[in-house]
Amino acid sequence: QVQLVESGGGLVQAGGSLRLSCAASGKVFSVHAWSWYRQAPGKQRELVASITSGVYTNHADSVKGRFTISRDNAENTVALQMNSLKAEDTAVYYCNAVILTGVSTGTARNYWGQGTQVTVSS
Repeated sequence: QVQLVESGGGLVQAGGSLRLSCAASGKVFSVHAWSWYRQAPGKQRELVASITSGVYTNHADSVKGRFTISRDNAENTVALQMNSLKAEDTAVYYCNAVILTGVSTGTARNYWGQGTQVTVSS
């Protein structure tokens, strides 16, 4: 079994910062890629940022220059540093990971965290 557990959400004023973290536990052989998604009320879930097993990162245009994704391979964790937060960043943020539970790439599966609420007051 593999679990993703997020932490770090909360309420912050516009212009403030929050740091989200997500940890993978259980039968984790390696994490191929991490992503953060978010879903605001009445809207579809959207990709916020992703990072591969190397150093390649991708950030949505709406968060470029404000959010930074990073990973710790030794700890099987990912973080999302969010600065200069805006009211429109209010959403439930979900951690996502492609995780191998064995040596074979055939063991790769997509996993989701339970979500953490981020609320930015204007």
